[in-house]
Amino acid sequence: MNIYLVCNAGMSTSILVRKMQEAAEKQGLSDTHIEAFSVEVLEDRIPDADVILLGPQIRHMKGDLEKLVAGRCPLDVIDMRDYGMIRGDKVLKKALKMVEEAKN
Repeated sequence: MNIYLVCNAGMSTSILVRKMQEAAEKQGLSDTHIEAFSVEVLEDRIPDADVILLGPQIRHMKGDLEKLVAGRCPLDVIDMRDYGMIRGDKVLKKALKMVEEAKN
């Protein structure tokens, strides 16, 4: 499973990615790949994405990015509190829930 976090420069989410990876390991989700990058490269990454989470700082771009993704995978904004508190476990839980809901 590929979980992609997207922000302005792809740097501010790197700590959150690490926390999410730790949470995934604790849950035995060894096949989960979590990566952060800037919004500029999103179009190239969409074909491999299972879920895309946007940093709160680019939430204003959600509508345009949903059009770009065109329903190929779920896309949503990371909760500002979870992002700010670097709650990797909660953000991972959200991503997994989004993927599960998309399958149904």
